[in-house]
This record gives sequence, structure tokens and C-alpha cells, in this order.
Amino acid sequence: MRFMETPDTPAESAPESAAEAAESVAGSAAASGAESAPASTSVAAQDWAKASAAPEYRAAVVDLLGALAYGELAAFERLAEDAKLAPTLGDKAELAKMASAEFHHFEQLRDRLSAIGAEPTAAMEPFVAALDGFHRQTAPSDWLEGLVKAYVGDSIASDFYREVAARLDGDTRALVLAVLDDTGHASFAVEKVRAAIDADPRVGGRLALWARRLMGEALSQSQRVVADRDALSTMLVGGVADGFDLAEVGRMFSRITEAHTKRMAALGLAA
Repeated sequence: MRFMETPDTPAESAPESAAEAAESVAGSAAASGAESAPASTSVAAQDWAKASAAPEYRAAVVDLLGALAYGELAAFERLAEDAKLAPTLGDKAELAKMASAEFHHFEQLRDRLSAIGAEPTAAMEPFVAALDGFHRQTAPSDWLEGLVKAYVGDSIASDFYREVAARLDGDTRALVLAVLDDTGHASFAVEKVRAAIDADPRVGGRLALWARRLMGEALSQSQRVVADRDALSTMLVGGVADGFDLAEVGRMFSRITEAHTKRMAALGLAA
């Protein structure tokens, strides 16, 4: 998953609603000094050269790209590990191809960080321990749980980053959207999970509980993407770029939740 994760955060502590998530994000921004008034100029209409003249905006983008870069690197490692659980040689090959695509996304982000004068390792470092901790705590017990984790977790993370990308300068937005492209895991996961449920309907209940846990963790961690880094919270909630106001943050989390419900239906699971 591409979120910045906080180790030792149980699923039960996840927000119960989009409104709670919105309030938490807004509170984090307020604590860091951000205002919830909209920005006076549209960063989304600017290129990187112009937008990056604001130090706060540049810092936020470096954080964002650093988080994404390590998320892609971790996704590569996770898919390679999941391939060991694959039941057939064909499944192993499919996961290897997806892992390769994730590593290519990492390379694009690493190269972009270097191009804008940021040291890639330093940009990723703040997110390493937390993301690794999350993956240790949510290690799948079998092949199917691994598929659901990648499908649910990565999709929620991608939804969140796409929402943020709409507020970025044109150059950064294009890169973020490119690295969020589906590597083929979605259709692969849907096919395999639905086939498993058709073969044994009891599997569906277990996987539905697992997916709900992942959804709760993902909403909780999306708040921490903002709360843990002052530059990001300032950018997201009004202080830098085209920030969200509180109502829009609530709508954002509602859209993410609705998309998750649709994906669960595609898997044949109850949200």
C-alpha cells in the first residue's frame, strides 16, 4: 500500500465515517497553522517552475513524491513476496510482471525527485519505518488475503492520491497520475477472488472481514499522510496550493468510501 502507515495502530482505531476523517484532517491542518480558506491563485493551472517558487509548496511535493516512491518500492517487494504464495506458475508470472511495473513507477518518482533537487533516499526515509510496520502487521495468511490486500489497500491509496493530485501543478499532477496507473492487479484479483468464492462460498465471509479491516486501516492512515507532515497538511487544507475546505475533505472521504464499496461488490464481497 502506498500510504504512510503508523505501526501499532489497530484497525479498531480507524475512523468510523468520512465526516470523522474530515474532522481529523482539518484538525491536523489547524494544529500546523493552516487556514481552511481557499488559495488565492490556482496552482493546478501552473507548471512546476512557477509553483515551486513557494518553498512550502515545494516541501509538500517532495514529501508527497517521497511517500509515493517508497510506497511503490514496497509494492514491488510485496508483490514479489506474494508470488511465493501463488498456486500456479502462471499466477507467479503475472505477479512478477506487476512487480516489474511497480518498480518502474518507483524509478520514475526517484528520477523526478532527483530532477527537482531532492535527494530520493532522504525524501523516502520519513515513511519507511511506518509503512514497513503496517505491512508486518497486516501480513496476509494466504494467497487470497494477499490479493485482497493489494486490491483494496492500493486502490484506496490511489483514490486518495488522485484527489490530492487534482490540486497540484500540471507537471507534478501528470507524474502522480501516471504512477497510479493500474498494473493489472485489479482485474487479476477480481478474477481469482470471485473464482475462489464460487468454489467455496465460505471464503467470502472471511475475505469480507479482512477487507473491512483493511479499509479501516487505510482511512486511518490517509489522515496520517496529512497529520505527520506539516507541509502536506498545509497544502491539503487551504494553506498552500488549491486546498480543500472542511466540507470538501468530507466529500473526498465519502467518494473514497463509495469507490471502495463498488470494488467490494466487484470482488463479490459485502462492504
